[in-house]
Amino acid sequence: MTFDLTPTPELKKQNILIVDDHPFIIEGYKNAITRYNPMQYEFLISQAHDCRSGYDLIEDNNAPQFDIAFLDISMPPYEEKEIFSGVDLAKLILKKTPSCKIVLLTMYTELLKIKTIIRTIQPNGLIIKNDLTFDELLFAFDQVMKNEKYYSQSVVKMLNQSTHNAIEIDQYDKQILHHLSQGTTVHEMPQHIPISLNAIEKRKSHLKDLLKIRSSSDEDLVKEAKSKGLF
Repeated sequence: MTFDLTPTPELKKQNILIVDDHPFIIEGYKNAITRYNPMQYEFLISQAHDCRSGYDLIEDNNAPQFDIAFLDISMPPYEEKEIFSGVDLAKLILKKTPSCKIVLLTMYTELLKIKTIIRTIQPNGLIIKNDLTFDELLFAFDQVMKNEKYYSQSVVKMLNQSTHNAIEIDQYDKQILHHLSQGTTVHEMPQHIPISLNAIEKRKSHLKDLLKIRSSSDEDLVKEAKSKGLF
């Protein structure tokens, strides 16, 4: 009788974070991940179900440094910590662990919102949930593990569309929107933004035209700009 004394290669450990408010989706992710190259990798999966539990897990000093994070974008917020979405959780993770690969999942199908997410986070993966199948998730995970970017079919289609209707705003516009959201009046803004009152008023008017705001309400402007991820 002979024995194979070849040492078993040590599995590469990968710490995975999944944050989604749908338990069955979390289970789907886990099933796909644990089937990926089981002879090569050991996946240690942590999970949370909303922005608060995701924040607590990320900020936990005993939590591992995550290698990959799957984050749903739309989840119940954690307003006390100004964590309103999976995008905010992604920013938090990248601040602590810049090497973490971020995969964002969303129901959004609006070009501007998608472009804003890509520009802000530069995720390793961006998946429209309507595109998601088990095989698609496995393929996406494989691409991310190989340091490739993965955008699902609907994302690619949107990015290939003509961008002539895309809305682009600069830092001054973003500052105006931010101060409006904080209740700062237009007349007070020159104290905070290094442009003239006249320029601020023109920019605010232009923003309303861009976003097709027909009312005189600054609140409507802020709400629409936030919904499109402009600030």
